[in-house]
Amino acid sequence: MSEKTPAAVGADHGRRVGAGLDRITVTGIGAVGYHGVFDQEKRVGQPFFVDLSLFADLTAAGRSDDLRETINYGEIAESVKDVIVGESFNLVEALAQRIADDVLRDYPARAVEVTVHKPKAPIEVTFADVSVTIYRERSCQ
Repeated sequence: MSEKTPAAVGADHGRRVGAGLDRITVTGIGAVGYHGVFDQEKRVGQPFFVDLSLFADLTAAGRSDDLRETINYGEIAESVKDVIVGESFNLVEALAQRIADDVLRDYPARAVEVTVHKPKAPIEVTFADVSVTIYRERSCQ
């Protein structure tokens, strides 16, 4: 998988991974998780929210109007929630990576962009949100 970020190669993800790719986006998938480097974060938990963009060719689904021809975003949202509430990670980056790995393993997306929000991060200054965004492509085989 490519480790390049969208900013490193431009904002048009569809062109990066191949002509004709479309995007499915689900935002604000939320659950309480136990991720962080401090003991309290792992003990008490806090809300995490995930925004997900999947890049795939959706032509067949658009023509057939058949759910079997696309990526079921309801299933994806459930799997993301399961990762948030599952294994504890120290870093939000690791949580985002697990989500990206699972999506690329389990669904026919060519690429995925994952943003994990941690709005209650233990920071001593006033802030609105902390987030990490990663972009991963399916390795060519």
